[in-house]
Amino acid sequence: MEVFWENTIIYSTVILLILISVIFYIKREKKKSKIVEEKIRIAKEDGLYEPVSLHPVVNEHSCIKTGACIAACPEKDILGIRNGKATIINASKCIGHGACFHACPTQAITLCIGTEKRGVELPHVNKNFETNVSGIFIAGELGGMGLIRNAVEQGKQAVENIIKTIDKSHKADYDLIIVGAGPAGIAASLTAKKAGLKAIILEQDTLGGTVFTFPRSKIVMTSPMDLPLYGKVKLYETSKTELLDLWKTVINQNYIIVKENSKVEEITQEDNIFNIKTLNNETYTAHKVLLAIGRRGTPRKLNIQGEDLEKVAYRLLEPELITDKHILVVGGGDSAIESALLLADNNKVTLSYRSETFNRLKQANNLKIKEAIENGKVDVRFNTNPQIISKESVIIMTNSDEKIEIKNDLVYIFAGGELPTQFLQKAGIQITKKFGEAILKH
Repeated sequence: MEVFWENTIIYSTVILLILISVIFYIKREKKKSKIVEEKIRIAKEDGLYEPVSLHPVVNEHSCIKTGACIAACPEKDILGIRNGKATIINASKCIGHGACFHACPTQAITLCIGTEKRGVELPHVNKNFETNVSGIFIAGELGGMGLIRNAVEQGKQAVENIIKTIDKSHKADYDLIIVGAGPAGIAASLTAKKAGLKAIILEQDTLGGTVFTFPRSKIVMTSPMDLPLYGKVKLYETSKTELLDLWKTVINQNYIIVKENSKVEEITQEDNIFNIKTLNNETYTAHKVLLAIGRRGTPRKLNIQGEDLEKVAYRLLEPELITDKHILVVGGGDSAIESALLLADNNKVTLSYRSETFNRLKQANNLKIKEAIENGKVDVRFNTNPQIISKESVIIMTNSDEKIEIKNDLVYIFAGGELPTQFLQKAGIQITKKFGEAILKH
C-alpha cells in the first residue's frame, strides 16, 4: 500500500508539472499571438498589411509552426505566428528574396505576385523564361524578380535554357543579345561566356542598370549570390559603388562586351533571326534575345506645367555635390525617402507625397524619415501634389485644394516607372495581369 501511494504521488506530481507546463505554454502562445495581432493592427493602420508586389502566402494546413520562415527573413516582421500558424504582418515590406520559401520544412509557403483585388502586369513567360515569342527570353525585374540575388539567378538559369536551344548553323551576328546590364544581364552574359556563346550586352544607360541610379551612399541589401566565372559573392550590406566595382571587375576579367548608351528601340524577326535596332541607329542580329531591362522602363512623369525645365530630374546620382539649394522631392517610396535624407544634410528639403502616410518603406528608412521630420531636417507635406514648377518656385496643392508656393532650385521626382508595354507588344510579347499568382512554388 505504501508503494502504491508513493507511485500515486510521483505520477500526480509529474502530471501536475505537465499540466503547469501546458498551461504556461498556452498562455505564452496566446501572449505571442496577441503581440502579432497588435502588429497586424498597426500594419493595417500604416498601410503596410497589403502586399505591393512579390509576397509570401502561407498554406495554414501545411504549416507546423516551426518559425523557420520568421527566423530566415532578414527584413523582420513580415511574418509572425498567430494562433499556432504562420501569418502575414507587413506584406508590403516583402522584397521577394525567398528566404522564407526555402526555409519552410513543410513547403507551406508560396511566393506570389499581385492579389485578388490588385493585379500586377507582367510579360508572359514559361518555366524556361521564354516568352510567347519563340527565341525571346525574359529574366530579372521585368519578370517579377527584383532582388539582386534572384535576378542574378534568373539571368543564369535563362541562359542555361537558351544554351539547350541554340542552333549552331544560324546566320546571325550573335548567338545571344542581352538587353540590359543590370544584375540579371551581367549574370546572363557570364553564363553565356562560360558556355562559349558569342554574346553582347546592350544597355540604355550605364553598367549596373537600376542599381546605377541608386543614390551613391545607398546600402544595397543582398543575399549571397553565385556569379558564373567568379564564384560565391557574400554581400549582405554594401554600397552601390562597391557593388558596381565588383561587376566592372568581373566584366573586365572575362572580356564581356557591354555597349552603354544603346537603348533598344525595336526588335523584329525575319527568317528566324532577330533584328535589333537602337535609338542611335545601330543594328544587330541575334539568334536569341534575353530581355533584362527591369520593370520601370521610362520614369513616370507627373505631366504638370514646368516639368520640362532643366532643374527637374528623375534620379539622384551625386548628392554630395549639391549644396545650399531649396529642393523639392516628390514621392513616398524608398528611393524618394533616401534621396531626401541624403540631400537634407546640405540643403533645405521639402518632400511632397500624395498620401497621408508612408505605406511601403523599409523599416530603417521609416525610422530615419520620422526622426528627420521630428528634427525639422525634412519638411514633409503629406496629401499634396505638385501643380506648377517654375524657375524660382514650385506650387503644390493639398487634397483640400489649397495652393502652397515654395521657393525652389531643384526638383527630384520619384513616381516610379512605366512598364515598357509598347516596346514589348511591338516585339509581339504578350502581357498579362497577375492576380495573386505564384512566382515561386514547390
